[in-house]
Amino acid sequence: MKFASYRTADGRGHYGIVDGGRVHDLATPERPSLRHFIGLSSKDAAAACALAIKGQGVPLDSVKLVPVIEQPGKILCLGLNYIEHAREGGHEIPTYPALFMRASSSLVADGDPIVRPRASEKLDYEAELAVVIGRRGRHIGEADALHYIAGYTVFNDASVRDYQRRTAQWTAGKNFDGTGALGPFLVTPDELPPGAAGLHIESRLNGQVMQSSTTSDMIFSVPKTIEILSEVMTLEPGDVIAMGTPPGVGHARKPPVWMRDGDVVEIEIERIGILRNPVRNEAAAMAAAGL
Repeated sequence: MKFASYRTADGRGHYGIVDGGRVHDLATPERPSLRHFIGLSSKDAAAACALAIKGQGVPLDSVKLVPVIEQPGKILCLGLNYIEHAREGGHEIPTYPALFMRASSSLVADGDPIVRPRASEKLDYEAELAVVIGRRGRHIGEADALHYIAGYTVFNDASVRDYQRRTAQWTAGKNFDGTGALGPFLVTPDELPPGAAGLHIESRLNGQVMQSSTTSDMIFSVPKTIEILSEVMTLEPGDVIAMGTPPGVGHARKPPVWMRDGDVVEIEIERIGILRNPVRNEAAAMAAAGL
């Protein structure tokens, strides 16, 4: 199954199951967002989806998509999770994942502009697989980890590189407003290989392929990552885990390639979808938003 979060013309927030070119509303007062829905039992979720699809739905192109998990409780990110990406940045191959967190205020949806901040010209792209947690859990073993996944989506962990490197911690460069694109859809695990392994992952900037790899090249697999993270903290429905980026990022190129106003960046993961965003300077993006 495939899910989307969206707003209708009246500004109301919804989420629903995507069937062909239509989306069928699943929102209820008790379950106002997709984050609440994915916490249901599989039986209850399947019954709700079957009932929703009996309705007419609305054309997908008539609604405004929002980040597929609009307000994640946690956005947990891995750095240096592909060997060649670690090497291109001059890093040792990690034996424990480099971990950092993003704020939900940094997220944008498919089709929204990724914002190039006025503070820096060094805005980089990063194609990433994102995992969405569906069950609450702590101390989850690697062998059981796949049972805790609601689905997978696409993430662009756009990074402001000079701010990322101002300290040993990466928080500043990873949390500028409007730099984390998430979506367009949540695809359930039954549609994909276990752990979303072996899927082609690619980034394109203005149509040119910049990154091209496979999710099987990750150092820490999806199940292993869930085991590691759940040793530290409780994972909850709607938490997002961004699994790191393959080689080919802009800062490692000679000369470096930075995203600029007017660019279009696409992240594609086989069988999950294409996340497409224009790039806009902060002033233009704020003006368009009426700020």
